Amino acid sequence: MKKEELKLTEQWDKTFPKSEKVDHSKVTFVNRYGITLAADLYAPKNAEGKLPAIAVCGPFGAVKEQAAGLYAQTMAERGFLTIAFDPSFTGESGGNVRFMASPDINTEDFMAAVDFLSLHEQVNPDRIGIIGICGWGGMALNTAALDTRVKATVASTMYDMTRVNANGYFDAEDSEEARYQKRAAMCAQRLADLKAGEYALGGGVVDPLPEDAPFFVKDYYDYYKTQRGYHPRSLNSNGGWNVIGCESFLNQPILQYSNEICSAVLIMHGEKAHSCYFSKDAYAAMTEGSKYTENKELLIIPDAVHTDLYDGGGKNAIPFDKLERFFTEYLK
Repeated sequence: MKKEELKLTEQWDKTFPKSEKVDHSKVTFVNRYGITLAADLYAPKNAEGKLPAIAVCGPFGAVKEQAAGLYAQTMAERGFLTIAFDPSFTGESGGNVRFMASPDINTEDFMAAVDFLSLHEQVNPDRIGIIGICGWGGMALNTAALDTRVKATVASTMYDMTRVNANGYFDAEDSEEARYQKRAAMCAQRLADLKAGEYALGGGVVDPLPEDAPFFVKDYYDYYKTQRGYHPRSLNSNGGWNVIGCESFLNQPILQYSNEICSAVLIMHGEKAHSCYFSKDAYAAMTEGSKYTENKELLIIPDAVHTDLYDGGGKNAIPFDKLERFFTEYLK
């Protein structure tokens, strides 16, 4: 499969310091739609033999130089070969239309990462897991329901992007009428974009921050718009997705078959996160009527807000010891 020529930054431009315990390199791989994806590969220094491996992606609208890379590098320090990748149409990855999202293509991105790891010379293909952060937590669950090669999945500070697009935050717009208005607006925007010859951006995290902004908006601002998490390639740090970028999420629920996931799943969320209801409801749906509940877990982290699970929030909120135990147990 022919790869696109990608322009990859070789300098260290992450939002976290480089670890001396791992080897870092840039890699690329192609998904089944022919889109070439860019990834950072982290391998434990002086590792021998075939290793367990983990693919990491998210948050939704972030890049691999942010939270996903931190997770990947930290898990590599703990003995796993890991990759953090940019989804199709974002970051350093390919796709000739930028800033588009798709429940199908983005699930395929995860599966293509599993393809890459399965064929890597340092990886045991029977010991592969995935980590999805924020909106990619929902995508990770969808991948686990589809990809039988995935032996263990972590969804961290999870968003169900289909639910939030269709129903609004806290399901405040969960009505036929509200969804019709959203669909009509998207259809009008499609024509406006064609007439303009370019796609209009929806805007990233609001800047400057209004004094009366809801807490969760302040939470995002504190990560994406400050030195803590800003990155020049991050959609959320800059102009955001295209206005029509997430259109198909309105009609395509991604967690339809989550209760058929037979492999291990850990869903973890901050107790004080505005988004915690996504994880609680996803866990309930995943275990309801399921034959595979013994290897499923919901972990609520005391006092943590949504972005605390991006980078620890200055209080070590990400339970990396727990993640190490989870993947060690189920990637064996």
